[in-house]
Amino acid sequence: MVKEIERAGLPVVHVCTIVPISLTVGANRIVPAVAIPHPFGDPARTAAEEKEIRRHLVEKSLQALQTEITEQTVFAD
Repeated sequence: MVKEIERAGLPVVHVCTIVPISLTVGANRIVPAVAIPHPFGDPARTAAEEKEIRRHLVEKSLQALQTEITEQTVFAD
């Protein structure tokens, strides 16, 4: 689905926990997530830590959306 949305002219960021799968399916902008059961956080953390994890992933994703790319790109830390 990511490729089809981009084909329509809208940039997409694929936030995922298993980067090799995203690369295989052809996602162009890939942001690695935290873990499979909790991609945007860690329930063992405090509420404040969870908020910081989520904010970081969203900010990284927004930065990826604004970045011009010519090939598949993984936006890791």
